[in-house]
Amino acid sequence: MKNNNILIGAIAVIGALTLFNTYKVLTNDGGRTIPPPTPTADIQANNQGANFPNTLPQNQNNPNNQFEQPAPQQPAAPVGPTTSINFKEPKKDFGKVLSTTTNKHTFTFTNTGTEPLVIQNAKGSCGCTVPKWPKEPIAPGAEGVITAIYNSKGRPGNFTKTITVKHNGEGGTEFLTIRGVVNKAPTEVKPTVVAPEQ
Repeated sequence: MKNNNILIGAIAVIGALTLFNTYKVLTNDGGRTIPPPTPTADIQANNQGANFPNTLPQNQNNPNNQFEQPAPQQPAAPVGPTTSINFKEPKKDFGKVLSTTTNKHTFTFTNTGTEPLVIQNAKGSCGCTVPKWPKEPIAPGAEGVITAIYNSKGRPGNFTKTITVKHNGEGGTEFLTIRGVVNKAPTEVKPTVVAPEQ
């Protein structure tokens, strides 16, 4: 009976030591942490052999199909040189004009930057406003003009028109404004011709 108790005690101690050592081996190898297997190794192990060819797409620059980190994004480079533009008076009030007149105003601007200024386009908000702009680049520090012509014929009443200027300067767009009041031109009175009495 005593021998049976000793045998049972010895088996219990051996079992406890076995469990402890197994746990120690799985979690720690002599003070070193066992790294988890790399995903690449698992993929390659599963795809080896004649019956299991490697099905991953091959990259000529990365033949072992290593997992690539995305390249850091670079900030977008500016498109062409930029400069700045300054209009002396971006608004013009014609006041009262007649419906028979063509109203013209010149907007003067300065290239206040360090690169040549290019006016790419100037467009009126309607067909009654026609702008003209310089086609050649404006040197730094130089002046240029944009001419706006407003045709008031047949357009009585208040008007406000916008000219959109596209350029290679900061912001890329400027807005010029013309306004005024169109009064109907007085009708011309024709003289009455009286025939002489006979």
